[in-house]
Amino acid sequence: MSGAEGARSLLLTHERGAGTAVLAVDLGGTAMKGAVVSDRGETLVELTRPTPASEVVGALISLFRDLGESASGLGCRVVGAGVATPGMIDEERGIVRYASNLDWRDVPLRDALRDALDVPVALGHDVRAAGVAERLIGAARGTGDFVLVPIGTGVAAALVTAGGTVTGATGAAGEFGHIPVVIDGEQCTCGQRGCLEVYVSGAGLARRYAAAGGPALSSREIVARLGSDAVADRVWTRAVDVLAQGLNILTLLLDPEVIVLGGGFSRAGDALMIPLTARMSAGLAWRERPRVVRSELGGDAGRTGAAILAFRAAGLEAVADEWRAVIPTP
Repeated sequence: MSGAEGARSLLLTHERGAGTAVLAVDLGGTAMKGAVVSDRGETLVELTRPTPASEVVGALISLFRDLGESASGLGCRVVGAGVATPGMIDEERGIVRYASNLDWRDVPLRDALRDALDVPVALGHDVRAAGVAERLIGAARGTGDFVLVPIGTGVAAALVTAGGTVTGATGAAGEFGHIPVVIDGEQCTCGQRGCLEVYVSGAGLARRYAAAGGPALSSREIVARLGSDAVADRVWTRAVDVLAQGLNILTLLLDPEVIVLGGGFSRAGDALMIPLTARMSAGLAWRERPRVVRSELGGDAGRTGAAILAFRAAGLEAVADEWRAVIPTP
């Protein structure tokens, strides 16, 4: 069994039975993905609900309570809860400083959840939580120096060096998509020009394709047209060039052993990985590029990271460490 297959079987086994468990939610701007996760790493229950336009905290508490009832119905003892959320996060104090797609400022989310659930609660940044999971049981296991770059509607990064996650002075480290890599480039919604995600994200690719004369298509549909559509070829080539430049910047700053790519973009497979790695190598004159791989946990990485953080909040750090022991290092 490959490492990827081992990770998937560990996380997606649906054995029913009693034991210790945590509740985990990956909170996004459009959906809240929740699960009951056992101390053996098994996903016992999954619940996904749309993220409401308002009263998000109340909806999140309701989801957690429903997950807790499901856990009780299985005979599980819930020892903690974890939530991964976008935005600028003060993880030590449990406060979401700012999350634009949730319209949040200075929300004391950890305390609100702890009061409602009466168990230890962990709050983590969604991408950094995904990085915790990839390092423990995913594509970055075995290394303390890596970068996780999920590329979807937007682009961010989890930065891990010497085994520690870089959070920054304000909790905003990892805004990889808003590094201006194109001088005098196109306007970004953030107000800057030439930001990486203007060219590389799924939304950016679709917008640039339509602006160049193509029909309204998703990034996946644009990739499907490569080789037969000159406009698709042109915007894709530009996206890969910009991503290669951005990843080389990260390489020279952090010297990661491995770069893990996630999100919808990574599903382009060889259409992305072959030209990307070639252009990265060509752009690094005096050193080799790091290994570049696709995420092994995919869309479950954030929720899995939230579960790991929940076990840690409950004082059971060794539980998740045991998951790693049964998965071969790549």
